[in-house]
Amino acid sequence: MIVVVTLIVGTLAARLVGLLGPQSWDYLDSWPKAVAVGLAAMFVLTGVAHFVNPLRRDMIAIVPPRLPAPAALVTITGVLELLGAVGLLYPPTRAAAACGLALLMVLMFPANVYAARMPDAPTSMATRLGPRTVEQVGFLGAAVVAGFGGIQ
Repeated sequence: MIVVVTLIVGTLAARLVGLLGPQSWDYLDSWPKAVAVGLAAMFVLTGVAHFVNPLRRDMIAIVPPRLPAPAALVTITGVLELLGAVGLLYPPTRAAAACGLALLMVLMFPANVYAARMPDAPTSMATRLGPRTVEQVGFLGAAVVAGFGGIQ
């Protein structure tokens, strides 16, 4: 839930700053730009979680067993999330970062399916598949808005 709240609050705060900031400051002058900031905040949160126990340990536990080197995969995805967050904040790379993060979310979703089916999933990762799928669709939608919402 904190991930969803981070996305929403980050987006709303960025848009408020865009509305109240100086007229010449166009960095946050639209909803897609504000969503990019909210999404970046979300990915900083989730990216850092890949390196901090107990969340790191829990993420390693939900990597499907058919995949090699779960700890390395968690490290790699954490780095990619952090790099993607930075890319969302830099306008020339925003669309590429949004595409990369959307692809990463799709590729990581099987771990969520696996966690939902685990009889003893780690508490921090235990979530029902239906709500998690709805969240994921929302995150993908945010990536599309952030990356392509401002293109005319």
